[in-house]
Amino acid sequence: MSLHGAIAAAVTPMRDGGRALDGDAFGPLVGFLAVGGIDGLLAMGTTGEGVLLSLAERRWAAERFVEARPPGFQVAVHCGAQTTHETAALAAHAQEIEADAVAVIAPPYYPLDDEELFLHLRSAASACAPLPFYVYEFAARSGYPIPVAVIERLRSDVTNLRGLKVSDRPWPAVAPYLLEGLDLFVGSEPIVLEGLEAGATGAVSGLATAFPETVAKLVHDRDPAAHERVVALREGLTGIPFHAAMKTVLGARGVPVREDVRAPLRGLTEPERATVLALRAR
Repeated sequence: MSLHGAIAAAVTPMRDGGRALDGDAFGPLVGFLAVGGIDGLLAMGTTGEGVLLSLAERRWAAERFVEARPPGFQVAVHCGAQTTHETAALAAHAQEIEADAVAVIAPPYYPLDDEELFLHLRSAASACAPLPFYVYEFAARSGYPIPVAVIERLRSDVTNLRGLKVSDRPWPAVAPYLLEGLDLFVGSEPIVLEGLEAGATGAVSGLATAFPETVAKLVHDRDPAAHERVVALREGLTGIPFHAAMKTVLGARGVPVREDVRAPLRGLTEPERATVLALRAR
């Protein structure tokens, strides 16, 4: 089944100052998201610190998320890595543990050309087939965009390409990826309503990991108040470490997720923590 609706880009629970994963927190986090009205999660994407984890940690975390999912709740695994071999290995593992989907971002640092991107994405999609495969487009993180021509070529060559998560902004940067026959999930919450009105399928949201009810209303009900809330949250969090902020809010909401993040990411200063908690309380 393809992904649908409101998907949380989940944080990855950690302990020991971010040096280890916190296995006890995965289940409560997934339960919190499901109760909050979210349809599923994307594990170890940008919000999940995936590229900072070892391959063994990524496999272990994917297993914890999958085993914690309640009936009807979807778990997609981000498998993007620096090399094609590692990406394909993670994608194959996601298929083995019966995740619901795989997403892959273009590798950062080296600006791959069209042929390199196509071969990389094809290897990942083939490794997880028949699991639904999603291209994760985020030029600000990869350092370059994935050309639409590469996506069109990919879907003519593999059978399991179902769509894209596009975290670019503003909407005119996302619109070219609204391709007939492929689902589009918007990654930037302030443009979700604009995307849904244009034909997007749903959203994959970092804010949803700590504010699931708001993002569920935004996607499911197209609620103007929810739109105003996500805009205010994004503006209020500008300049504050996002990963630590989301984990701080989760802890304040009773979810046993520590503030710990993996270095070189950092935790919050006391003034930042006060700002985050004040935003949460509004």
